[in-house]
Order: sequence, then C-alpha cells, then structure tokens
Amino acid sequence: MNKILILFAHPAFKRSTINAALRDGIEGEDGITIHDLYGAYPDFFIDVDYEQRLCEAHDIIIFQHPFYWYSTPAILKEWLDLVLEHGWAYGSQGNALAGKYTLQAITAGGDGASYRTGGTNGHTIGELISPYRATASLCGMHWLPPFVVLGVHRGLPGVIVNGHVERYRQAIIALRDGRVNYQEAARHEYLNSNLKAIIREP
Repeated sequence: MNKILILFAHPAFKRSTINAALRDGIEGEDGITIHDLYGAYPDFFIDVDYEQRLCEAHDIIIFQHPFYWYSTPAILKEWLDLVLEHGWAYGSQGNALAGKYTLQAITAGGDGASYRTGGTNGHTIGELISPYRATASLCGMHWLPPFVVLGVHRGLPGVIVNGHVERYRQAIIALRDGRVNYQEAARHEYLNSNLKAIIREP
C-alpha cells in the first residue's frame, strides 16, 4: 500500500465548497495523510525539518489547492522555496524525493473552454502548471497529470460536486492501492479525464 501525503492549501477554507467536499471525501482513509498548510502555519513559519520528514515518510505527494492567478496560494510557493532544499530535494546529494510520485489536485473558476489556446486564459492547465512538472523532474520524481475540477465560480450543483468527490476518492484510493496504470495516466490531460482507462480493477 502506498502512503499518500496531501498538502492542502486553501487560505479561505471555511468559505470553500468544492475543496472542502473533496477533502471530506477522503478524510480518515487508511494510508492517507491530509496536511493543512494554512492550518499548521497561519504565520507562514514553516517547520522545514518536519515537512521534510513528512515527505520522506510518504510515497505519493499531492498538492491540493484552488488555482490562484494561474498558480498556487502563497503558502505553497513558500513551502517549495523552503522545503525543497539543495542537498535534500535536488543536487548531487539531494535524492530524498527521487522515485516518489506527485500531482496536483486543482479547482479553478473557468471552464474547460477558457483553458485552451484562444480561450479566455490563453493557455491550457498543463501549460500553466509546467513549473510544477519541472520541479518534479529536478527532484527525480514521477509527475502525474493533475486532477482538475473546472467551472467552480459558476456554482456547481450538488450532484455535480458529489460526482467530483467520488472520482477524487476513486483516484486517491487507486493510487494508494497501486491500481493506477501510470503509463496510461500520462496520456491524458487530467488524471480524471478517464478514470476507467487508468484504474485497474482490484
């Protein structure tokens, strides 16, 4: 069983709908650690040693966050700047994360049509998160396409939210249980583009 670390970053969690629902859907599952960065570090004074030990103790690291200005909430940038130290995460002696898998779980206000060449935002989600893919590569990690929920600013009906929650849970549990076909997953724009194609039956 893979141990999964979810680095959860939402500065307005009490007002969250979709991120709160996604988190609630996997809370308490065996082998899954949800680490609320804003809850742990309201002053942004990140405990680097603790964060590094936490990463070392898990096999898969997921960054769950809303998409803020085509990037992450501020604490995740702070986390990257401080935790991914030379000699630990990268460099000739930095191999603490090598071989681990990583992905982002992203919620965004715009719909799929807006995240396209020629769309409102002018770029795809994949293009906009390329720094995370480059970071994974530098650290010797295996990058997976993101789990993406779009169109949240319009307000998603309960049945749609529930569908996203169930797919997120399916994806996380399959990752934990080693039932994801990583080669097939890499072919898709989003991890949740076609879960049936990438998740093997138990």
